[in-house]
Amino acid sequence: MSKSATKGVLLVQLGTPDAPTTPDVRRYLTEFLMDPRVIDIPIVGRTLLVKGLIVPRRAPKSAATYRTIWDEQTGSPLMYYSELQRDLLQKELGDDYHVELAMRYQNPSIAAALKNMESMMLESIRVIPLFPQYASATSGSVIDRVMEVMRTWQYFPQVSFVSNYCDDEQMCETYADHARRHEIDYYDHILFSYHGLPVRQLGKVDPSGELKCPDRGCDSCRVEKKSYCYLSQCYATSRMIASKLGLSEDRYTVCFQSRLGKTPWIQPYTSDSLHQLAGAGVKKLLVFSPAFVADCIETLDEIQVEYANEFKELGGEEVAMVESLNDDPKWIDVLKRLAQG
Repeated sequence: MSKSATKGVLLVQLGTPDAPTTPDVRRYLTEFLMDPRVIDIPIVGRTLLVKGLIVPRRAPKSAATYRTIWDEQTGSPLMYYSELQRDLLQKELGDDYHVELAMRYQNPSIAAALKNMESMMLESIRVIPLFPQYASATSGSVIDRVMEVMRTWQYFPQVSFVSNYCDDEQMCETYADHARRHEIDYYDHILFSYHGLPVRQLGKVDPSGELKCPDRGCDSCRVEKKSYCYLSQCYATSRMIASKLGLSEDRYTVCFQSRLGKTPWIQPYTSDSLHQLAGAGVKKLLVFSPAFVADCIETLDEIQVEYANEFKELGGEEVAMVESLNDDPKWIDVLKRLAQG
């Protein structure tokens, strides 16, 4: 902590259990899924669903999965890379800045990180959710929690938020660089697999209540970035990366993973895309997951193990994963630019 720092930067990632044990995973899942921006139904129904059904069933299975990706030396991959991003950004910004890392769920908490920053009497705080595409359930939840904590402060520094950076050229170029580590022409098709979202949440961002989004979005979502639309921003990221790699539209598919429950989520689902591509004779897939800026359970297990096995059972031969941004210096440069506004 630099005593000369006058500007604060708060990086916020989604979260990770403290340890790959069932009790720790249970605490993490409960906090995550009880967020009304994540499961946006009345609290009674949400409590019954989360604490009565989802968490008791998923915690033991998820703990077992976390154990497969947990490193003996560095622990949680998400935490490891997030801490590296914090430390590298701090080095780049210098002593005028103080950089904190928080997790939206579990530790280090947003409240704890902001308490550290409050004691420094900073002149400004820049909040950067580590989600390139805006969604109420991710960046919106982070911003909501930051404001909830800070409203008890007796003084207020200048506070600003980065809501999205889905088509940042340097970020997309960094993803493209990581893809170039693979022989792109070797693969029959490219997948851009994003974290899914219930369809109803696409429409709820419109205060008038007039926006009614179908499960695949409106036609303009695929060609126009909108400040409030998660789906349009996923397509914007994909278009930008594809343009960097010179990919034609027929060479790639945008799809959505991690569906929960029986209500309609954004389509096409990644699993359905795997079935369609395998049925069309595709054998080798290269997969991006640009909703995540650090490798985590969704990239290391859900795609590289679960979806890879599913694709092979359908007759496919190979699924390769494009490494996330992690500690790439070009990504740290993007964070530095975002931090400086």
